[in-house]
Amino acid sequence: MSGADVSAVDGIGLPWPSSAVRDDAGALSVAGVSATALAAEHGTPAYVLDEGEFRTRARAFVTAFEAAFAQVGTGVDVYYAGKALLTVAVARWAREEGLRVDTASGGELAVALAAGVPGAQIGLHGNNKSDAELAAALDAQVGRIVVDSLGEVERVADLAAVRGVVAPVMVRVTTGVHAGGHEFIATAHEDQKFGLSVHAGPGGGDAPAMRALLRILERPSLHLLGIHSHIGSQILDADGFAQAADAVLRLRADLVARTGVLVDEVDLGGGYGIAYLPGDEQLDPAPVAHRLAAAVARVCTDLGTALPRISIEPGRAIVGPAGITLYTVGTVKPVSVTADDGSTFTRLYVSIDGGMSDNIRPALYGAAYHAELAGRTSSAPPVLARVVGKHCESGDIVVDQVMLPADVAPGDLLAVAATGAYGRSMASNYNLLPRPPVVAVHGGASRVLVRRETVDDLLGLDLG
Repeated sequence: MSGADVSAVDGIGLPWPSSAVRDDAGALSVAGVSATALAAEHGTPAYVLDEGEFRTRARAFVTAFEAAFAQVGTGVDVYYAGKALLTVAVARWAREEGLRVDTASGGELAVALAAGVPGAQIGLHGNNKSDAELAAALDAQVGRIVVDSLGEVERVADLAAVRGVVAPVMVRVTTGVHAGGHEFIATAHEDQKFGLSVHAGPGGGDAPAMRALLRILERPSLHLLGIHSHIGSQILDADGFAQAADAVLRLRADLVARTGVLVDEVDLGGGYGIAYLPGDEQLDPAPVAHRLAAAVARVCTDLGTALPRISIEPGRAIVGPAGITLYTVGTVKPVSVTADDGSTFTRLYVSIDGGMSDNIRPALYGAAYHAELAGRTSSAPPVLARVVGKHCESGDIVVDQVMLPADVAPGDLLAVAATGAYGRSMASNYNLLPRPPVVAVHGGASRVLVRRETVDDLLGLDLG
């Protein structure tokens, strides 16, 4: 899925959806629907999701990984990582394109089930699942529960025993392989909350991951499906995945040497990266799939073990580029700034009608985004701008630096690219702002997937 593959010939290119084009007046449209029409009908801020882009990207992962692993003699399951963005419609799209759904909470599980995704095609993650969430997963007969701690092994086993069922489980392990972006989204180094280490501690003995595997085998109400690894987010090459696969497959071989049990499945996680800025690299799933398939086959040959069935969990790489966020410009304020070398320059602060409540990632991770005028063209010279929100925080920055036309003015429509992942999922009601709607565009028409919140919604939760 290179830039050439996903950028429309007559479109505006990455990081926008491939259907994004501009008319002669400079107005942006996505999937045949103009941004000005979207703003007029649905208001701003609004999350806009290109259904066709989502489906195309979902199919690309399924096709690439199925082909690559078929060549080495095994199968693969692609799970859509619902934490990126999960609505009933999105879960349906994922299922219709051949994906399963990975959930990380009882709420995500409920949405996937409401979308008609069969329990057997759902996985449940989480480092601190409640008994209620585990019970809901067991009652829904989910295809797998990814166990994240030694204590959880016993809790799942007990809950399954009470129900007279055998729970299919995987063990999430940390391999020490660190890949991707900000420290807060790296998930495979040792000093963090997820998973169980494949390495023995200072005191020696079995590693925590091995202890969990052995304990599962002792419980008749548990079925050990396999081993799970997730190494981070916004990863743009296959090296980290290949290293993690090597560590997981060696743990699998150690287990069969000790117990005679060769687990059937290995999950290599998600974290596949996308382009956020013009000129950014974007991961292509096909070469990554072939690289991983070759690495898995090589390691299994070296170890003398049969190939496992593989699963992966892309989320951002499917939905991120399919989404944009539309805002209306309010206050525009030039600010004189003194640089480190003592020189001064002007930065234009462009305030919008949303902010960190609808996209917390810049404030949380320093994530970079790109913005452009969406309702018109301009012949004014570009100036250095910072797009900021309306919240009571100086860190309420949506786009830290971007060149915008000098005549950007109140009432202008602004679009921010590549916001399909995590914007809505991580949205809040900070300063009691109602959350924006999620609007799907497809074939020249729009429809609301998740309606805009209202002040009445906020007051309805307040019992006074």
